[in-house]
Amino acid sequence: MPRPIDLPPGPVQVFGGTAELLADADRDGAWMLLVNDTPQSHVDLDHPTHLEFEYVRRMGHVLDLAKASGTPIDAVHLGGGALTLPRYVAVTRPGSRQRVVEIDQPLTDLVRAHLPLPRGARIRVRADDARVGLAALHTDSADVVICDVFAGARTPAHLTSVEFAAEVRRVLRPGGVYAANVADGPPLRHARAQVATLDEVFGNVCLLAEPGTMRGRRFGNLVAVASDADLPIDDYVRRCARDPMPARVVHGPELTAFVGTARPVRDADAVDSPEPPAGVFTR
Repeated sequence: MPRPIDLPPGPVQVFGGTAELLADADRDGAWMLLVNDTPQSHVDLDHPTHLEFEYVRRMGHVLDLAKASGTPIDAVHLGGGALTLPRYVAVTRPGSRQRVVEIDQPLTDLVRAHLPLPRGARIRVRADDARVGLAALHTDSADVVICDVFAGARTPAHLTSVEFAAEVRRVLRPGGVYAANVADGPPLRHARAQVATLDEVFGNVCLLAEPGTMRGRRFGNLVAVASDADLPIDDYVRRCARDPMPARVVHGPELTAFVGTARPVRDADAVDSPEPPAGVFTR
């Protein structure tokens, strides 16, 4: 597997502030990308299938179950970071075509220069706003769309609306799957509204979340999954239950009860996701 080369001695300037690559003391060949001192991505160069962050592992489950195991897919990643999930797909589904939209070109340059991609990876990175990059893609061109975009520690408002979700649905092929990182804390107003928004556009929606976060006890990352096809709920349940930090899969009547009176978000009233409490995501 490739090894990092010429790692910078400390923080470097990127569009989003400062970025730094730090060696993982617990895993040889693994690296943490921090942006403004907040852990943003984790990459294990020797074992790209290792997904350190719990919510990223749940997105990995969505990718694993999007098609038959090992089958190449066309994947779109909104938000690039250290390209953790594109690396994962390149190894687990050789031959996959992947497009990444990451607005921070200096950040991508840092990652590409010092954390080499797996051999044969077919990953193209476009420097653009996520919604603009999505709009440039062909209709029915992706099997999976993943959204994990933050400006600072918040998801930009224009990536939280019905209009944005409709663009995702346009790009997905029939039966395609969308997964989004939804960061929220008590009382989970943002997460409830995001589920209502996806339910407005897609036929099937579920949430994958750690129980404490789901109950509104703490700020955390929920993974919202949506498709016009039936979702493999039982498989999600089995996989999430085996994780080091097991997650719940909320769907059907339970998800309807979770949404409650929350309304879908439109471009006209969209706002950024909530600011996380101080210290939640710092190293």
